[in-house]
Amino acid sequence: MTLEKFVPEVKAPKNGKTWHSLSSEEILHELNTATDLGLSSAEAERRLQEHGPNQLKEAPPTTFWQMLWEQFNNFVVIMLIVASVISAILGEWVEASAILAIVVLNSALGVIQERRAEQALAALRKLAAPEAHVIRDGSRQVVPATQLVPGDLVLLEAGNFIPADLRLIEAINLRIEEAALTGESVPVQKDASIRLEADIPLGDRKNTAFMGTVVNYGRGKGIVVSTGMHTQIGLIAEMLQSVEQEATPLQRRLDELGKTLGWAALAICALVFAVGWLRGYEPLHMFM
Repeated sequence: MTLEKFVPEVKAPKNGKTWHSLSSEEILHELNTATDLGLSSAEAERRLQEHGPNQLKEAPPTTFWQMLWEQFNNFVVIMLIVASVISAILGEWVEASAILAIVVLNSALGVIQERRAEQALAALRKLAAPEAHVIRDGSRQVVPATQLVPGDLVLLEAGNFIPADLRLIEAINLRIEEAALTGESVPVQKDASIRLEADIPLGDRKNTAFMGTVVNYGRGKGIVVSTGMHTQIGLIAEMLQSVEQEATPLQRRLDELGKTLGWAALAICALVFAVGWLRGYEPLHMFM
């Protein structure tokens, strides 16, 4: 099963163009790019200001206080905090301190685990920002992938990460590993000379290379048609960020179990308190 069943890649991108249905000459004319010279440095800078950097926008990171609140926003934890406060009011400082220490330790471990997970993701995002070999001012240059703009001519060789969505204009035995995007188990053979239907599925676009995939074999040349959040992987990232996080079935069951055990414990305590009080024990002693 591939992502094509879940993501509307067959629709036109946000810029309204279906680049795979155009010829190489039409795309070069549309993006005002010379086959041999590429863009000038001045034009590339102007387009960078217009389109923004070639990078995925990230959702605001979870703050420390938000992570801490998630650790305390639990029925059992709230019940323990209430028990700790009551113990402190009644002068039972040892019990109050022990309960509070357990709650604080549990919350601290939860926050540390979430923070480490975010740091690991941040490290992976840095690795996913390679350099790109482009033709600018008529010469081959190496620029950060974040500075690519629509119209840039990108040179591809085996082992290169595709830095943006490209319409191929040259492909010599070019095969690209697209498993991360389409789920294809084998590298896809590319052909820059063909024109495709506008509504052809993502996995069948043989004249296009997509951001985040890897050149497996051969070499080629492509013109950048989409960058950043306008790429296919950017559309997926935008959809993922727009989905609200929901608790997993296991988390919901554990939460229900915690509430059930908590209310059961309170009911048993109330029963013991009532029986002890009826048998003549002091109410404060039975409460504790």
